[in-house]
Amino acid sequence: MSASNVLSGLTGDQVRQRQKQFGLNQIEGKRASVVVKLLGQVFSPITLMLLAAAFLSLLLGKDFDFYFILFLTVVNLGVAFWQEHKADRAIEELQKQLTVSVAVLRDGAWTRVESSDVVPDDVVRLAVGDVVPADGVLLEEANASANEAALTGESLPKDKKIGDTCYAGSYVATGSLTMRVTAIGNGTFFGTSIVSLERSAKKSLLEKDILTIDVFLSVAALIGIGILSTFLFAWHKPVLEVLDLDLGLLIAGIPVALPAVMALIISLGVVGLAKKNVIVRRISAIEDLSNVDLLLSDKTGTLTENKIEVARVIAYQPSTENDVVRYGYWSSVQDDRSAINQAIIASARERGVADQPAVIAYVPADSVRKHSSASVQTERGTVTVAAGAPQAIAALCAMDEGSGQKLNDDVVSAARDGYRAIAIAWGQGAEEKNLSLVGILLISDTVRADAAETIAFMERNGITVKMVTGDDYAIAQRVSGVLGLSGEVVRRDALALLDPEKTPSSWLDDKAAFAQVLPQDKYELVQISKKDHIVAATGDGVNDLPALSISNVGIAVKEAVDALRSAADIVLLSSGIAVIKDAVIEARKIFSRMYTYSLYRLSESFRLIVTIVVLGIVYVTYPLTPIQLILLALMNDLPIISLATDRVALADRPAHINVKDRFVLSTLYGLTGVANSLLLFFIAHSLLHLDDAVVQTMFFLKLTVGGHMLIYVAHTKERWYTYWPSSAVIWATSITQVVATGFAIFGIFMHGISPLMALAVWGWAFFWMQVSEAVKWIDQKYISRPRQSAPVVARAA
Repeated sequence: MSASNVLSGLTGDQVRQRQKQFGLNQIEGKRASVVVKLLGQVFSPITLMLLAAAFLSLLLGKDFDFYFILFLTVVNLGVAFWQEHKADRAIEELQKQLTVSVAVLRDGAWTRVESSDVVPDDVVRLAVGDVVPADGVLLEEANASANEAALTGESLPKDKKIGDTCYAGSYVATGSLTMRVTAIGNGTFFGTSIVSLERSAKKSLLEKDILTIDVFLSVAALIGIGILSTFLFAWHKPVLEVLDLDLGLLIAGIPVALPAVMALIISLGVVGLAKKNVIVRRISAIEDLSNVDLLLSDKTGTLTENKIEVARVIAYQPSTENDVVRYGYWSSVQDDRSAINQAIIASARERGVADQPAVIAYVPADSVRKHSSASVQTERGTVTVAAGAPQAIAALCAMDEGSGQKLNDDVVSAARDGYRAIAIAWGQGAEEKNLSLVGILLISDTVRADAAETIAFMERNGITVKMVTGDDYAIAQRVSGVLGLSGEVVRRDALALLDPEKTPSSWLDDKAAFAQVLPQDKYELVQISKKDHIVAATGDGVNDLPALSISNVGIAVKEAVDALRSAADIVLLSSGIAVIKDAVIEARKIFSRMYTYSLYRLSESFRLIVTIVVLGIVYVTYPLTPIQLILLALMNDLPIISLATDRVALADRPAHINVKDRFVLSTLYGLTGVANSLLLFFIAHSLLHLDDAVVQTMFFLKLTVGGHMLIYVAHTKERWYTYWPSSAVIWATSITQVVATGFAIFGIFMHGISPLMALAVWGWAFFWMQVSEAVKWIDQKYISRPRQSAPVVARAA
């Protein structure tokens, strides 16, 4: 590549030619095709069991049952495949919102494009926090280092010099650099190391809990089948008939809709979070988010408006206010993505002093330097300008004691008034030493109007908020007071004395905020907090990466650098603490829906398995036909998918599953169901002496109607009639109940019963629904320990 190309970059025609030749800058992983996904559904255990039941029916000469079970199999396949596809599409669409842009030199001008549009030979400029979009060779650098931990595992940044290679997937840790792209996509070092882009197989504890329930119910069904088959064989029942019944019971006992419900609840939850401007990058973080009880929050942009502007200018003689703003502009214009830099640039333009400098060298601010600097060619020769934290700028200046005291007084006074001070200095030559202090810019950032109310809401709902800021102590004290954060504001020198290994998390209890915090301090605060809390921490800069990486939930705020957005569990697309509150609420709603599903499924399967086995042993009969068992399984499971959109009550404490309490309640519900089922069968069979086929139809209708009524009881800890499910759940359960009633009355797939008898079954089911409600009340009052998620303070649609 010629030198002229290096200076001017590629032309538009050259870019299009390379895009045609090399394609997009994307790593193409191994994704399962539609055919592979469909085959996965076909060969799933539940599908194979349905097919086995169909062919057993064929062997028994039940041709209609054979074709009908095949039809039900196709329906089940279609629903499961559609839900899985819908979940995958939802996740993929959300990930597209996290596109990364990069500065490239094209047609002689710098412009920003999506990283996927970068082509070989592009000249790319990167600053602190930027993710390197492709492999490339350095052309220019200023104090540059790159963190390559994602590629090599080495946690310390690696210094980069001209001629060195930068690798895709690393990020700029300090300084700035310009590089020429040598490889993109799968041709990069990172691309050759990637074998698949499939989502992480890591499952949350909640997902594992649901899957454990699936295994438990499967084993319970197999044990019940073994016991029932032994007795039926002892009574010389035909082998094929027993096997057909066994398959039906296995299908009814195992949660057929488990994968679909899991995928849909999670995907719709993620979509719901996206509507609140929250993007989930780690799916298992949803559970952690629902359990968060401590938030370590940044100040700027989260607790404040992030509408940063230069409110006042203080100039030191002989400099003027315009001099201060002009030099600040020269120090900032090379990096216009920083909110503070944007404010300084806007102020310079308003004053008419935004003359474009001939920049020789530029070094951006980072957490170590705490200032940016530029060497600029002017009429007076080369000058160096610097802007940043007052203490960092003062260290670069030749100041007497009086000047230093004046600066300190002005900074303290500004902090009391709520302003952040940015000191400005300049000097002849290209070195950052013996500079002259020209003044300070006072930056304002108003506290959000809803911040105090939101923090109070979070406190009431079990989430303690602590402010962590790099700002001066006086600013932190003022802002924490406005926000209503009670407790002490801690200076950095107090933090420096702490031993994170020995300091208990209770040390934070009476602390409201932490001022002048450095990255290591924030990291240690998370370390201390995690001993007894589920911690969420927010950040925006690359220096926040260590703290966010060890927190339970790392949250990248709206203005976060690309490296942090890529590593965070959750990315916010809008500013403010209210977004975090919404994220926690949505996560708790997802948790609640999962809990409702697990509670209902445990009790229903327990009821069905125990009832069928007991009746089979006592009466040596089939309380349900195999086709009724399969119909019951699908009619129970298909409406359960609607629970993914159920209306749930919000808890005033972090979500937590008490496995013992859930087992007790589901067992109580199950025993109630067993009692009413056995009693109904006894009345119909032994007292009324109804025909076996009629009893089977009544039993089928009772199990379908009563099972769906249990959803109304189980989905809330309040009385069922005061807190109804969502309209989707009401419609889904009502339709299946009506369909089951139609089957029973008109004798479809079973012996018909009279409308009056069907009405009696409905009345019986409704009565036992109230018994289940009473059982729930008894459990809450006398049996189960108070659950963390029990108290209800708000309702959500």
